[in-house]
Amino acid sequence: MKRARGSTYGAAARVVFAGLVLTCLSTAVLAQAPTPVAEPPAAAQRPPEPRGLGESVAAVVNDQIISTYDLGQRMRLLIATSGVQPTSENMPQFQREALISLVDERLQMHELRRVEKQQKMEIVASADDVEEELAGMAGSNNMSVEQFLKVLQGQGVGADTLREQIRASLSWQRWIRGRYGSRLRIGEDQIKAVQQRVAAAASKPQYEISEILIDANRVGGQQAAVEGGGQLIVQMQQGAPFAAVARQFSVSPTAANGGDAGWVTAGDVAPEVAAALEQMRPGQLSQPIPVRDGVYLILLRDKRAGAGVTLVSMKQAAIALGAQATPQQVDAARLQLEALRPSLRGCDNIEAEAAKTPGIVAGDLGEAEIKDLAGPFREAAESLQPGQVSQPIRTAAGMHLVAVCGKRATGAEQATHDEVENRLFGQQLSMIARRYMRDLRNSATIETR
Repeated sequence: MKRARGSTYGAAARVVFAGLVLTCLSTAVLAQAPTPVAEPPAAAQRPPEPRGLGESVAAVVNDQIISTYDLGQRMRLLIATSGVQPTSENMPQFQREALISLVDERLQMHELRRVEKQQKMEIVASADDVEEELAGMAGSNNMSVEQFLKVLQGQGVGADTLREQIRASLSWQRWIRGRYGSRLRIGEDQIKAVQQRVAAAASKPQYEISEILIDANRVGGQQAAVEGGGQLIVQMQQGAPFAAVARQFSVSPTAANGGDAGWVTAGDVAPEVAAALEQMRPGQLSQPIPVRDGVYLILLRDKRAGAGVTLVSMKQAAIALGAQATPQQVDAARLQLEALRPSLRGCDNIEAEAAKTPGIVAGDLGEAEIKDLAGPFREAAESLQPGQVSQPIRTAAGMHLVAVCGKRATGAEQATHDEVENRLFGQQLSMIARRYMRDLRNSATIETR
């Protein structure tokens, strides 16, 4: 079983905070700076102060206090890493998401401390673990830790805020993988079923997508998920990067990759998502798509025909010859092309050789599906290999020599055994973590002020 080893948080987190650099300063400038970057002017760099937040209690989670200072700091961190420009309209959403994240982290840390005490084992990440992750984030942005924290400071975010988030996320991911990862068994029948489904759908349209999944149980119900999804769509239409938004708001396993789900078929996604994809065009962002227990936001990056379709690229050398041409004219044209044919090396020199004979014109026919070609050209495309040239072909427009430049079957190659296994493992582990958090919320005492 081949799965990624090492830190379960670091790689994803380092990508998440890559957007922070772009939000604040030019990465190139920072990478070239020989000394720590000077702190930018506060007025030019910091997002607006969250309104209505005094120094008081924002929430109480199992007798643990979340202060309004904590909430304001998390809002700033969320704004810096999502790429969304803060406005009076979206500030309530940032506040809501920041509070949800802080509540979840308090529940996670409370649970981890309980397990540590009960089982007499260390689970919570140490200070050295946190600093190692922080150094990795800075290194991913070609910066020192000091420079990286300076950029955060320019956004009004204290270093302790980032360290606390790293500690909670790193500890929780380690615990989930350690407790459940070793117990998960992906059966051969599951892997074969996925491979068979992919093979059966190979001739159907395929979609390259990025996704954001909003968990309705996490945000307060399906209606809240739909409304929140709608606000995120507006923000992305105004320029917020989809990948940055996905990393901060999505609960899908693809969030660590900026929501990138790769190539999928209709059978790989929820029926509601499949129906939306059929109506979308490449580059389009969906409206919120309600599914069971949540809402999807889909970016269709590309679309292609199924693997059963073969594309061919061709060039031709032709003599114009109308339908009313005499048999003598037809024969003369055929003889000219037959004389030209031995000198041709497929598509490599067809234009140059054709130009030597008056009346013969060469041209690129481009790439097309074989099934869409006219009869004689389709027969030539099906029978010839790349580099070969047809016998003269008579059409209503003239006499043609067709050279096949290349052929290719559309569609992605079938995922390997290990790729399918790892994908199923990640999906199941994510589902377990979401259920675990749902149970912790249901059993907790949570009071918001």
